[in-house]
Amino acid sequence: MCGRFALVATGEEVAAHYQLPEVPFIAPRYNIAPTQPVAAVRLGHAGARQLTHFQWGLIPSWSKDPSLGSKMINARAETAADKPAFRAAFKRRRCLIPTSGFYEWQATDGRKQPMHIHAADGGLLSLAGLWEVWHAPDGGELETCTILTTTPNTLMEPIHNRMPVILDPADYDMWLDPATALDQLNHLLRPFAPEMLAAYPVSTAVNRPQNDTADCIAPLAA
Repeated sequence: MCGRFALVATGEEVAAHYQLPEVPFIAPRYNIAPTQPVAAVRLGHAGARQLTHFQWGLIPSWSKDPSLGSKMINARAETAADKPAFRAAFKRRRCLIPTSGFYEWQATDGRKQPMHIHAADGGLLSLAGLWEVWHAPDGGELETCTILTTTPNTLMEPIHNRMPVILDPADYDMWLDPATALDQLNHLLRPFAPEMLAAYPVSTAVNRPQNDTADCIAPLAA
């Protein structure tokens, strides 16, 4: 599961990493939680990459109950292409969700210790996401997203039995392009190389979504 993450990067850093045509405004977020807005990169109508925001928790287009989204924050990479809730989005609406690190809770001595997992080089990571458009009864539209998860790599195995799908920059175009054949995507939905990641324990402050400060990503004192 991936249920909390951070994005602490400047607009310039995000624009350079994703080759965006414009520099977006990015406010630092240390504790992004389900149902909140998340920054995401998708292809625009002209085929250029664009940064937008989705509500985290995918609401299927056919759903009559928008609260279903709170249960759809993740989609299993092994089954997303076939599940009715995610099938259409997997085929046509894929996105990249930028993060400077995500959180997972490790069972330790009868308690759960929050861990911050990040790129070993301190750079941005891109989580594989799907997005959907939900049409409200009053005619309004709501764009929502989910994060794909896969089996853990050797770094993550002691921490949790799932991890988000993390994409290499060389694969961004293939993932974003709706013309990509689905069978070409299978090799992307794999555990990320463990040597490319690092992890450290953080304060339980991250347990509360209301806490959105740098304290959430600060390493615990030894």
